[in-house]
Amino acid sequence: MPSRLRFSLALLVVFGLHIIQSHDLLAQPGREAGKVPINGFEMYYEVIGEGDPVVLLHGFLETGSMFEPFVEDLSQHYRLIIPDLRGHGGSTNPSDDFTMRLSARDVFGLMDHLALDSVKAIGVSTGAMTLLHMATQQPERIEAMVLVGAGEYYPQACREALGGMSADALPEAEWERLRGIHRHGDEQIRSLLGLFSSFQGGFDDMAFTPPWLATIQSSTLLVHGDRDWCFPVAMAAEMHEAIPISYLWVVPNGAHWPIHGDRVSHFVDTTLSFFEGRWE
Repeated sequence: MPSRLRFSLALLVVFGLHIIQSHDLLAQPGREAGKVPINGFEMYYEVIGEGDPVVLLHGFLETGSMFEPFVEDLSQHYRLIIPDLRGHGGSTNPSDDFTMRLSARDVFGLMDHLALDSVKAIGVSTGAMTLLHMATQQPERIEAMVLVGAGEYYPQACREALGGMSADALPEAEWERLRGIHRHGDEQIRSLLGLFSSFQGGFDDMAFTPPWLATIQSSTLLVHGDRDWCFPVAMAAEMHEAIPISYLWVVPNGAHWPIHGDRVSHFVDTTLSFFEGRWE
């Protein structure tokens, strides 16, 4: 398959059929926003709702706005902390560097700024793998976490798809979507695409082993589509086996982002039940 076509198909599967949303949500009541200097860049974040804190971490090339379908229901129960990871959306990235390990330190920096000793969290793809690093770097700070589309490492098929991701291969419709959520123009988007493609050659950032995953203290819900283009469902099962307190939800006919559309309400109900500790 030509690399341009493979890249276009991967984008459709990675990001699903997302509706283009405005990133600026501050006109809506009950929302606060801020920027804080962390690890050499400015992190943009929003805070919505009241109660115990829940951090929401988006996937690569996305922003916190990808959680908009879930915000209204979740914020009735929790105080949502929704950052844009470094280089995404309203956040800057002067070093032009990104790893999941570094992203974990960034989010810990935001938690320190907000005086949060520990949180519950939901992460999607890159956000989920950021949480894996957080839960192994400082286990006591992640009480419970929901990992959507996570992996222990990049399988070869995933690396090949990542290698085909470039600005030149990006469909025009995807350019327009990304321009609607990233605040720093086409240069920012090109930088993100370059970083995304560079994951193909990285072997030390995402290299979790079962003994390492066994150090996780957080109660963990793994949500995984059985059609995930990057991480096979067998990998999710292996992670479930390794993490001491874990649950696995395999979404039939689900892609890398398997909880959009008519699955939103089911995901919210399941997550609330999980966070409330009603599972055995």
